[in-house]
Amino acid sequence: MLQSAGHNVTALDMAACGINLEPIEKVCSFYNYSKPLLEFLENYPPDQKVILVGHSLGGLNLAYAMEYYPHKIIAAFFVTAYMTDTTHMRSYVIEKSLSGPFPDTRNKTICSPGDQEVAYYFGPAFLKESLYTLSPESDLELELLLERYDSLYLNDLSNKTKPFTQERYGSVPRCFITSQNDSAINITYQKFMIANYPPQPVLQVNNSDHMVMLSQPRNLTNAILQCASYYCSNTTTS
Repeated sequence: MLQSAGHNVTALDMAACGINLEPIEKVCSFYNYSKPLLEFLENYPPDQKVILVGHSLGGLNLAYAMEYYPHKIIAAFFVTAYMTDTTHMRSYVIEKSLSGPFPDTRNKTICSPGDQEVAYYFGPAFLKESLYTLSPESDLELELLLERYDSLYLNDLSNKTKPFTQERYGSVPRCFITSQNDSAINITYQKFMIANYPPQPVLQVNNSDHMVMLSQPRNLTNAILQCASYYCSNTTTS
């Protein structure tokens, strides 16, 4: 839909996700998890800038990109995503949102002692009741076929002694798109993150679950385009 509106779109899989073949056992830090995005920005033409869009845990991928390459980013759009600040440790918004173990989920320890992380494999009940509550059944079935272990990298994030900086991460404009019926990062917590480190603008997609791009793709596209027009009517973007 964004391409149909005339925009250049690049969809990246982070390390050990989607079609990225890196094994989760070798991805032991959030920086390494974010490498596909960071390498994309490193090699992006110096005379052009991008808009970044991140969903869920992808909000932290945006934060790393904003910290390392703020000069290449027009704005970052957080779609019901973890949005950190420049005061607390990097794991803050994830740890504050967790209320207990994920139900119906297998986990395993990855990486060497000292760098150990927990990797999760979400079960069908958790996916249906927390992530795909309003999405088409066919998308849930596809997720069950393609799912891989993933990690929140809380050990790595909580051991980073410095928060993201105001001079770099904080210098990049942010838009937040809320999802009204998200059961994973609920609307109350989305509003907490917005109040904790206010972005501009804030838009809402209604009748949408955590997988807002599947439950309300057209309305999400419209919200992204509204954010884009807010920031870059006269700027070359991708």
